[in-house]
Amino acid sequence: MSRSPAAPPASTRVLLVTADADLLDDLLRLGSAAGAEVEVAHDLPAARPRYGPAPLVLIGGDMVPGCVRARLPHRAGVVVVCRDSADTRPWDYAQPLGAEHVALLPAAESWLVERLAGIGRAPVRGAGRVLAVLGGRGGAGASVLAAGLAVTACRTRLRTLLVDADPLGGGADLLLGWEEMRGLRWPQLARASGPVDPAAFVDALPSRGDLVVLSCARDVPDEETPSSPELPPDAMAAALDAGRRGRDLIVVDLPRRLDDAAAVVLQAADRVLLVVPAELRAAAAAARVVDVVSAYRRELSVVVRGPAPGRLSPEELARALGLPLAGVLAPEPRLATALERGQAPGSAPRGPLATLCGRLISEVMA
Repeated sequence: MSRSPAAPPASTRVLLVTADADLLDDLLRLGSAAGAEVEVAHDLPAARPRYGPAPLVLIGGDMVPGCVRARLPHRAGVVVVCRDSADTRPWDYAQPLGAEHVALLPAAESWLVERLAGIGRAPVRGAGRVLAVLGGRGGAGASVLAAGLAVTACRTRLRTLLVDADPLGGGADLLLGWEEMRGLRWPQLARASGPVDPAAFVDALPSRGDLVVLSCARDVPDEETPSSPELPPDAMAAALDAGRRGRDLIVVDLPRRLDDAAAVVLQAADRVLLVVPAELRAAAAAARVVDVVSAYRRELSVVVRGPAPGRLSPEELARALGLPLAGVLAPEPRLATALERGQAPGSAPRGPLATLCGRLISEVMA
């Protein structure tokens, strides 16, 4: 009786596939910082027998076309790593290769260290999804959509984390009417170092039911005021990692002026939504945002917010930006008044905002 060939034994060493000496040095340095064992393959023949057993595979941008032509089998835990954002090959080939992320150095260094450091941890069942939102122009309504997504997710019994990643915004806690609630905010988390325990992280945040919020602070003592309004990328990576391990859904409200922390989110997110009012000037401004975002990820979809004073249709706006249309947010006349009274976005379960949020959440959690 013939026997089926035995499956290759599992490995604890990360497989790195690249012939780029400079990229190799960078990734070995990051692997050392994460305490991960890294095995290097300089060509495809050397990589193939180790491709399946490795817990994580890092493929240099220089090797991506060859890996696609070699028809390596799809598997979980493949990350493409490159430095030159002008090289489109990693983005073009990432999907055929089945890569879960394209990590652009140096912006993604903190995220990559966290990813490598997690190799030795026990696997997490039901790891949370990350849904990021940013505006195509100032006042587009991205923060309102992000908060609406978080509120709607909780109504469907999803354990949700809302991350305010815009230090110059008004604060997610204020938008929810939670500004008086005690709990951890960005200045305290930014001073932390090392891995963050998911349970302790969630317990420290302002919370109500299944929703917890990591907000930027408005009134910070002088000794805690950072010299730069930008959030630390390593703290963002730690927050996302803890969120994935402790929540079902993480919604991130991104700033239009992308910093390194925002880049970490863009490269880790399962879906990114760009909110654009149905106006010509808004579309022109959003086109510039799309150009900047494309340095970090190619997958982006647009939510068009009405009304359309010039009768610009959502389909026309999406085509002009070259993006798929994720949805249309119809005008909700009572929303502005409700926000001024401290009512959270999406509180009206049958309103246009809550209806759109429910569909978007179902899609990202599918």
